[in-house]
Amino acid sequence: MSQESRPEADEMAAEYDLRGGIRGRYYERYRQGTNVVLLEPDVAAVFRDSEAVNRALRLLIDLAKAQATRE
Repeated sequence: MSQESRPEADEMAAEYDLRGGIRGRYYERYRQGTNVVLLEPDVAAVFRDSEAVNRALRLLIDLAKAQATRE
């Protein structure tokens, strides 16, 4: 394909209208990183939200630490 027959490389499709965007809006969130964990459906049914999952995991961590200090 010759350079003349290709669409302009700098052109953006009309449906991508970024005029209302805010530069750097998610920059800090991106810098912090993220950990995405996918739960199996049966596990997800037990927990309402990420706060409930975190509480349960912290409890499990505390129990494991307590068990380790007893041994």
